[in-house]
Parts: sequence; structure tokens; C-alpha cells
Amino acid sequence: MYIQTLIKIKNALLSGKKSLKVPFSKMDMAVLEALVKSGYLASVEKKGRSLKKVIAIELKDDKNGSVFSEIKLWSKPSRKMYLGYKEIRRSHQGYGNYFFSTPKGILNDAEARKQKVGGEILFEI
Repeated sequence: MYIQTLIKIKNALLSGKKSLKVPFSKMDMAVLEALVKSGYLASVEKKGRSLKKVIAIELKDDKNGSVFSEIKLWSKPSRKMYLGYKEIRRSHQGYGNYFFSTPKGILNDAEARKQKVGGEILFEI
């Protein structure tokens, strides 16, 4: 599940690691590609075959520390939250991002507003 992957990334950043590997899933890969596209991670790559697939993640460090340190999970398995594109607001006065699961894939808040699609709000950085 993408929630465990995000927590592993946050812990790796806080401990000063440069890379990590997580088990492969399509949802995790889509979320990680959206994070790369938004500039929060350096790169992601699928490695291995069959049952031993993993995702190799290269973390991105800022000069002052990690790129992000706080992740707020909005939708959880027990509570799903949905927003239309007109209801999407900026996160932290434009310095953060919301990530949505939409019919057009995993998008951040700016892309969702631009493409005029809403969906399930997954998390905020």
C-alpha cells in the first residue's frame, strides 16, 4: 500500500539515507512517479522479475535537509475523501502539494485543476 511506502521514504530521509527499496505494486509505482514528476524524489525504477519485483528509489536532498518531512494522509482505508476540481485549494499557500487519485492517474493539485478532474485525495506534502 502506498501509505507504508510514504512512511518508509519519510523515515529514510530523516535518517539521512540516499536510496531505498520497497516491494513493487502498481499503485506504489504510480504514486512514486507522481512524486518524481513533482520534484520530491530524484528517480524511481522497477527492478527484478516475477515475485521478486522491487522499486529502487533515489531520494533527493535539499541543501537545508530533506525535501519534505511532513506527510499528512487524508484518505485511509477506513475513510475515503473525495474532492471535485472546483474544491481543490492550494496546500501551505502554494509551497506544498495535494496528490489525488483521478480517472487520469495520480495527479498533484495543480495538474488536477488544469485538467479539470477531481478524485480521491490521497495525501499532502
